[in-house]
Amino acid sequence: MSASRRSGTTDELGPDDPGESGGSDLLAALLDGMDAALCAFDADGVVTHWNREAERILGWTAAEAVGRQGFAGWAVRSADAEEVQARLMSAMHAPGRQVHEFALVTKDGGRVLVRTQSAAVRGPDGKPAGVYCAFSEVHAQIDLERSIALSEALFEDAAWGVVLIDADLRPAVVNAHAARALGIGRTSALGRPLGELLAQGVEELEAALTHVLAEGAPPAPAEMWVTVRTREGGKRRCWRNGFVRLSSPLAEEPVPLGVGWLFQDVTEAKQSEQEASLLRFRTNQLHRAARAAAECEDPAEAAVVHLDFALAGFADHALIDRVTRPARTDGEEGAVRLVRLAATPAGAPGPSLLTGAAGLPVRYEPGHPALQCVERAGTVRADAGPVDAEAARQWALARQWPDDAVHALCAALRSRGRTLGVVTFLRGAGRARFERTDTGYAEDVAARIATALDLANALREA
Repeated sequence: MSASRRSGTTDELGPDDPGESGGSDLLAALLDGMDAALCAFDADGVVTHWNREAERILGWTAAEAVGRQGFAGWAVRSADAEEVQARLMSAMHAPGRQVHEFALVTKDGGRVLVRTQSAAVRGPDGKPAGVYCAFSEVHAQIDLERSIALSEALFEDAAWGVVLIDADLRPAVVNAHAARALGIGRTSALGRPLGELLAQGVEELEAALTHVLAEGAPPAPAEMWVTVRTREGGKRRCWRNGFVRLSSPLAEEPVPLGVGWLFQDVTEAKQSEQEASLLRFRTNQLHRAARAAAECEDPAEAAVVHLDFALAGFADHALIDRVTRPARTDGEEGAVRLVRLAATPAGAPGPSLLTGAAGLPVRYEPGHPALQCVERAGTVRADAGPVDAEAARQWALARQWPDDAVHALCAALRSRGRTLGVVTFLRGAGRARFERTDTGYAEDVAARIATALDLANALREA
């Protein structure tokens, strides 16, 4: 351990000139404050300086080392002394620094492999006056080199994002992968608040970074959904994040320098996982609905059972309308009309109710999505669009739907080549619009409801 990390007086580092006590004290403090071991030789190979780190590594104090002729007989084996001395002193007449590795002997008789950097010390006349030699244990040097190499590799070649966040929660260093994920240049991101880079998820991320600064790294990676600001608009991504607290190795007490934030984009895997989970749930619901419907004596009741099971996690409201046609006029069949057969209760949630005993047609205006569904014998989707709450309410009421509906999906009830009616699923503003994956599920449910209604019609006619 160097003198900068120890209490007490500084050991003597070399000959002291009473006329230059101030300079010697400063030199002693500087040398003892170094994290590297340092010794120096005069032109004759006599040790003139020896600092605390050299004492820590080899065990020899400055009083024991200063004044000795080279390392022979104490710091190296006798067999190696001549070669070591020659290689060290050769730096006095060589340009630049020379790097060597030696096996030195500790005071207790052990051996330690060190890596040395030596260079000439020149006098006032510019001529070589000696050699200084800085050395450290090889394993410590290798560890340092590995750390530097790892740091450079992470910030150049890593296949995941690496960002150094300072204590003010702003990016200090950003690697190429992270810059691409954030949709910004590596230098453009530096020093900017995270809120300028992320449209959503920044509060959760900043809370995690603050926790790491205060408490340390979490025990496991954390997944977060964020929305990255891009020129094309917000892009929603799922990142798997790892955090490590960075502390200064030079301070007496651990001082947080910031947070190392590593993240990997797992959006596609997460979406696939969610889709698989949703598919399992919906398949299970269809299976449970089929078993429950099989216990119903009334096929119309079985149709409602299918509707209720499909509603869970899929929509907020659902309606079943059956097709009815007026009597022929002048040999032509009248326009299609729909009669409400079942609907989820308005207000409080509960099981769907059979309605329409009076057989009165629903007052659907021409072009209504349910009527389009019957005409096309296919699925129709409709949305209120980006309007305010009152306009969305009027949109739903004009279509005879609950006033909180903003997304609709109408699926035709087809059985034995005929369209028997329409099942309509409705979602409120708190849900996403119906997608293509929802269409397939709605059509599966519609096919089961249509089969039950067809059976109900056959029994009625019999």
